[in-house]
Amino acid sequence: MLEMELNKIVIDEKRHEQLIVLKEKNGERLLPIVIGLAEASAIKLKISGFEPTRPLTHDLLYTTIKYLEANIEKIIIDKLEENTFHAKIVLKSSSGNEKIIDARPSDSIALAVRAHAPIFVEDEIIKQSEIFNKDK
Repeated sequence: MLEMELNKIVIDEKRHEQLIVLKEKNGERLLPIVIGLAEASAIKLKISGFEPTRPLTHDLLYTTIKYLEANIEKIIIDKLEENTFHAKIVLKSSSGNEKIIDARPSDSIALAVRAHAPIFVEDEIIKQSEIFNKDK
């Protein structure tokens, strides 16, 4: 598995497409993932420092996880089937129990930016989808 970080968010309102680009943490490979507008907005609002007066859905879920005395340990993008990425959220309770929850990558990353949790991608997915950073 490779650790990756959020590199950029692209919102194209004319074409109604949004994507996030993950970048290999200590490398140059990029992984673009098409996501929904709501999730792209939730990620963008959080990383821009916007604090809503009332909790948005991802904020609510993150607060609920913390209230239940658990932490988001990491996010794993673990499968690519028919051009659809699949992810897992790895939670750890205060007693040390680990739970793995199936999730969409977009929701997982929206939670990861709130929890400052690492994002990992399975090697095979990188091999299937990799793009090299042309800026380097």
